[in-house]
Amino acid sequence: MELEAHRAELTGYCYRMLGSGFEAEDAVQEAFVRAWRTYDPGRGPLRPWLFHLATNICLDMLRGPQRRARAMDLGPAAVPGAELGVPLPESRWVQPVPDARVLDPADLAVSRETVRLAFVAALQHLPPRQRAVLILRDVLKWSAAETADLLATTVTSVNSALQRARTRLPATAPLDAEVDEGLLARYVSAFERYDVDTLVSLLHEDATSSMPPFTWWLRGRSDIRAVLLASGAPCAGSRLLPTRANGCPAFGQYLNGEPFALVVMEVAGGLIVGETTYLDPGLFPLFGLPMSFEAALRTEG
Repeated sequence: MELEAHRAELTGYCYRMLGSGFEAEDAVQEAFVRAWRTYDPGRGPLRPWLFHLATNICLDMLRGPQRRARAMDLGPAAVPGAELGVPLPESRWVQPVPDARVLDPADLAVSRETVRLAFVAALQHLPPRQRAVLILRDVLKWSAAETADLLATTVTSVNSALQRARTRLPATAPLDAEVDEGLLARYVSAFERYDVDTLVSLLHEDATSSMPPFTWWLRGRSDIRAVLLASGAPCAGSRLLPTRANGCPAFGQYLNGEPFALVVMEVAGGLIVGETTYLDPGLFPLFGLPMSFEAALRTEG
């Protein structure tokens, strides 16, 4: 069976359903195992059967009461000087995913928008079956009949679920399809020098900054500047390695040569409108980032 040909599309589907790259890969691997055991070419093409298996796996994984979210979904913005609070478990957060795992190179412009952190977080507001219908119909462009067959329901039910899902889905602001490399270079230079004035100059007036696993987050260039100036420069001396996450520029942040955080940057109108700093070095292997900055230098050299 040509399973690998379907991996990226299936992983993207499961990621949108589950909000976690690790869980999406687990779901796809389980779908592949079940396909090896159950697929009968006499039933029809492999692709719909894989999506049928993956959908059932995702629905089973989504039976818990809590949904994944971003900090902005969990409470109001903090004020400068507020405590970070108690970290929440990984299972509460929409996690980043590498572009290469979920995006189709032939359709990047459309697919990027549908893996943005904000869009994936918005999907988590929908009941799981509505979520599946919306992703299949509006993102993957399945027909109502194909979707009904996959979900073992009727076209009428699919159309009704799609209408409800579209109504309930929170709006998300569009981001720049392409980001100016000069902006990224200025960001890296300012970050590594801990040049607060330059960093702040790259932010939109209403930019947000968050740091999972903490629910603490900031809105507004002035508040972000105040926190950066008052923090005592805890990340001074950091180094950044570029990567891509959720259709956006991202960086592995190293502190004292060791992995510290994954920073996902959202850009609109040529300015940074959002920064999500995942304080989880466990994400580095998923993104193919080395576990020390010295190792990165040796690889590049």
